[in-house]
Amino acid sequence: MVITHHGGECFKVAFGNTTLALNPISKKSDLTPVKFGADVAFISMHHPDFDGADEVAFGAKQPFVVDGPGEYEVGEVTARGYGVQTTYDKQERFNTIYQITLEGINMVFLGALSSSDIDSKILSEFGDIDILFVPIGGGDVLDVPAAAKLGAKLEARVIIPMHYDAKSLEAFLKEEGSTNGKPEEKLTIKKKELLTMEGEVIVLKG
Repeated sequence: MVITHHGGECFKVAFGNTTLALNPISKKSDLTPVKFGADVAFISMHHPDFDGADEVAFGAKQPFVVDGPGEYEVGEVTARGYGVQTTYDKQERFNTIYQITLEGINMVFLGALSSSDIDSKILSEFGDIDILFVPIGGGDVLDVPAAAKLGAKLEARVIIPMHYDAKSLEAFLKEEGSTNGKPEEKLTIKKKELLTMEGEVIVLKG
């Protein structure tokens, strides 16, 4: 599996011939829109920063769009979405937390989460998390202390921060006691490698 970061909360997850887009950025966002082909696009919230499914329709790839709570199965990908109420861009909205499984790897994508107070019933569904995508930038999303606390509670093997600026990233790494602050171009990983990790923070270039 290869994971790359494309700004904001947008990630490309590629494995074999299958590509996932997590919160692709649209042309209407102030962020730089993305442009790559995806088989499945996961949208956690209907806002230009996260719902650019049209931007990941490219060439032969026309994505199956997942944009809310429920259970999904697309080829080798299985996913569950959990809706939580949140506030973003000064409006009350719904954010969907996604649990995505592929190649035996259990990923949890928190999306634009503003509160770490997640229903215990949802938390109990996650199981052993291999990779956790967590927003850390404060403001409309979790601030550093809340993000770090939630990361520790979920006991993910790998934590990938998102939705941050340089200041919040530095604070998050300090909070986590991580010395691995140099952003990497991509994360290439297999399940057996994840089994040896415990709370490792990996920063990907946006």
